[in-house]
Amino acid sequence: MNTQFNKGVIEMCVLALVSQRDFYGYELVETISKKIEISEGTIYPILRRLTSEKYFETYLKESTEGPPRKYYRMTSLGKQETQKLLSSWSKFTEDVQFIIKGGS
Repeated sequence: MNTQFNKGVIEMCVLALVSQRDFYGYELVETISKKIEISEGTIYPILRRLTSEKYFETYLKESTEGPPRKYYRMTSLGKQETQKLLSSWSKFTEDVQFIIKGGS
């Protein structure tokens, strides 16, 4: 699949997941990689960019399995943008399915 397309879809998955609850980075990798083949090297740049764009804020939380983990929490700006993106995605996929099935 096209790399740019894949990155956009993964970013949308990250936004959708974090809009539901707070996640730490590796937990996002594990969750997404159950369905889409990705690596940590794909997720962390997305997390940094979304944080710098003020869609996410971070906090540290103690872990029983090692050092504290950095969690990502969605901001109100992030929620607004995620809703717009998911709405656009839904319309886009409906239109693509219509075309694929021979619609005109």
